[in-house]
Amino acid sequence: MRWPVAALALLGAHCVQASAAASSGCGAAAPSSGSYSLPHGGLVRHYQLSLPANYDPARPARLVLAFHGWGGDESEFLGDRTVVEDSSRRGYIVVAPRGLGLGAPDHKNNSWTFRGSDTGVVEDRGTRLPVCDAAITPDYRYPSCAAKRAQNSCSWTQCQDDDVAFVRDLLAHLEATLCIDTRHVFAVGGSNGGMFTWELAANPASAHLFHAIAPIIGLPHRGDLRLPGVRRGLPVLLITGLADNVVPPGQWDDASFTTATNDNDRYYYTGATAVVRRWSEAAGCPTAGPEKPFDTGQSAAECRAYCPGTAANWPRVLDCRAPMGHDYQLAWAWKLVLDFFDRQ
Repeated sequence: MRWPVAALALLGAHCVQASAAASSGCGAAAPSSGSYSLPHGGLVRHYQLSLPANYDPARPARLVLAFHGWGGDESEFLGDRTVVEDSSRRGYIVVAPRGLGLGAPDHKNNSWTFRGSDTGVVEDRGTRLPVCDAAITPDYRYPSCAAKRAQNSCSWTQCQDDDVAFVRDLLAHLEATLCIDTRHVFAVGGSNGGMFTWELAANPASAHLFHAIAPIIGLPHRGDLRLPGVRRGLPVLLITGLADNVVPPGQWDDASFTTATNDNDRYYYTGATAVVRRWSEAAGCPTAGPEKPFDTGQSAAECRAYCPGTAANWPRVLDCRAPMGHDYQLAWAWKLVLDFFDRQ
């Protein structure tokens, strides 16, 4: 049975009211949507805030943190009309932070740092796996990492600040100044930002702060198959592109790692099947057979899952792949993301 969209919207609104946990900022004067800064680690970090049209300072609202891709900024998500309008209509607060890089000492592309991206290697069961083929891949090392943590020329993100610690402090700041439902805080990211959401969900220092994640065309580096950082596991919606040669997901039911083939880059990533299987096991779902098709009502992507689901309660781990390249396609992908968050 497929539920009418209006009925599902009402169900989602009822669930928010029934299970909301108010942050300390409830009752404070409402700020305005716009750009803000936050001191952190001796630096000034930046973020953009988008409040829903019906924002009520006394009623806890769901929050989405949206992380841009390599070289992007906060406008990557909040400059998109679908993101702003659909989030507002559903009552979500959206905050888009800016990564580090475009400034001293790096003067490189804005980026988010996750396991392996700063060191250039991933430790997997006692084996040091390089995250790229250094003989082919250009040297993208940031000065802040070359002097600190980079172990080879595969390192490609910043080391000026601890991004996980920044997100923790940003959330504390937002919860003190906005009326947030602390039980429904979500993370979405594109490309490098999507890779960072896996870090946030796997790292015990931050995993407990989130209710679900939705990486878009972003996968962990080869060898990183950490479990969610909380015992109960974390719901995840993974959206990838079957024609993506930057962060390829691999073929359905193939647990092998994948390799970028764009230009001269040869970065290695954990394949979509492997990470989805791992996180499905953490959710207590059977993974002996192949993933089963699941109808999200979104025709742009084929979605499959190991976990069972219904129209009202989608699978806790959902693997969606579209015939696209390294592209967000937010016109449909953002709606799918919020549909997933609505049902978690």
